[in-house]
Amino acid sequence: MLKRTKLAIYLLTAVAAISVAVSAYAQTQTHSHTQTQPQSQAQTQPPDKTDQHGTTMSHDSCPMMQGDKSHAPDGADAHAAHLASVNARGEQGMGFSQTATTHHFLLMSDGGAIQVEVNDPKDASSRDQIRMHFAHIAEMFAAGNFDTPMFVHDQVPPGVAVMQKLKAEIAYRYEETQDGARVRISTRNREARAAVHSFLRFQIKDHQTGDPLEVSAR
Repeated sequence: MLKRTKLAIYLLTAVAAISVAVSAYAQTQTHSHTQTQPQSQAQTQPPDKTDQHGTTMSHDSCPMMQGDKSHAPDGADAHAAHLASVNARGEQGMGFSQTATTHHFLLMSDGGAIQVEVNDPKDASSRDQIRMHFAHIAEMFAAGNFDTPMFVHDQVPPGVAVMQKLKAEIAYRYEETQDGARVRISTRNREARAAVHSFLRFQIKDHQTGDPLEVSAR
């Protein structure tokens, strides 16, 4: 009887010890999970920051995440810089001020025209320089010499190669206007006419004159 009593006490003591151990292990696991969970979240989403004024900044609103736009190219500045370069070379190649005069490039059904006039009707000096230059240009183009526009634009303008090849099919006529001069370009050859139009459209864009890019009635 005594032996049975001792055995029962031993078994009860063992069961109690096991229960205590299991409970302690469960509490340890719960505590560990509670401590590691914020670290996992922190790794997937950086914490918010505060700026120098104490204002909270979220990760998405951080300037570093949005990119630095302070050095983004400005299209208007680029166009202005390019036009300034064209004008500087134009003044050197044509012999008159590009800012004291106005260029026009006109597309016509049989070809087109290049025209420059002074901004001030009293500027006789610039007007005479325009006329001298255009008389020379008409002769140069007729001979297939496009060195001046190539120098001014720092490249071979579209249409030049065909205009040189078909120079015998194209007429260049010098004409004086009230405040300057122009070179009238005409041809009956379809390929030559397309080349002339390409040449004039390029001039309109590169000189930024704002003239129509389509054929006019004039």
